[in-house]
Amino acid sequence: MNAEPERKFGVVVVGIGRAGSVRIRDLRNPHASSAYLNLIGFVSRRKLGSTDGVPQISLEDALSSQEVEVAYICSESSSHEDYIRQFLNAGKHVLVEYPMTLSWAAAKELWALAEQKGKVLHEEHVELLMEEFAFLKKEVVGKDLLKGSLLFTAGPLEEERFGFPAFSGISRLTWLVSLFGELSLVSATLEERKEDQYMKMTVCLETENKSPLTWIEEKAPGLKRNRHLSFHFKSGSLENMPNVGVNKNIFLKDQNIFVQKLLGQFSQEELAAEKKRILHCLWLAGEIQKHCRSKK
Repeated sequence: MNAEPERKFGVVVVGIGRAGSVRIRDLRNPHASSAYLNLIGFVSRRKLGSTDGVPQISLEDALSSQEVEVAYICSESSSHEDYIRQFLNAGKHVLVEYPMTLSWAAAKELWALAEQKGKVLHEEHVELLMEEFAFLKKEVVGKDLLKGSLLFTAGPLEEERFGFPAFSGISRLTWLVSLFGELSLVSATLEERKEDQYMKMTVCLETENKSPLTWIEEKAPGLKRNRHLSFHFKSGSLENMPNVGVNKNIFLKDQNIFVQKLLGQFSQEELAAEKKRILHCLWLAGEIQKHCRSKK
């Protein structure tokens, strides 16, 4: 990716919240992957005219423009599926922030559409590019897990916009699957006090070797964004995360991966393994949602 690019892919960013703003910043700065990309504009439901000199364009123009070849979908999770479908049908490559969709069936259908159109469909997973994950990956390699737990706390999220907690929290599930392989669902419960904006989802999972893993998402006003983990192995334990350094440019690292896909630099085996993991996590999230809702 260090060679001078022969061509640049025209990019439009859909949604300019936190993720969209970071994407625009990375596209405008001189990075190796940004050299292959040309920021055309952004799409937003709000009428902004322009932001930092980047023009706002309508969704219709973004879909029909020959200049736009790539869409970055950075909007609320509930809108991802519709945007992905529209841009793939218009013949554009798509990068989407996780979760790609709020159902496994929709993700499967969109992947089939991307393959039919010959376009790249890339779901961002910056949590796998964090220093903490790199540390954990080294820590667990070759070890036999006896049991483990991962608790995530944060402020409340609106389910209508960001999906059921198993989907809005899918980055934690992705960590567990990436560390310990495919998982099966044992049980799942959801405790809610809507008047207090309180939510606690407790999920019991099992590895292929029948080792138990507990995943808890707890959200309420005033709860600090934090991760607490505990993994017990035959050869010792890992309790909570040491300070392993600052996560730098994780969205840019994700963009680098996307550009490598655009340039055909990933093997079919690598792409198939990634797709299998993403679909497995979305399927699990859907099963967790069904379990929790059936108990209501």
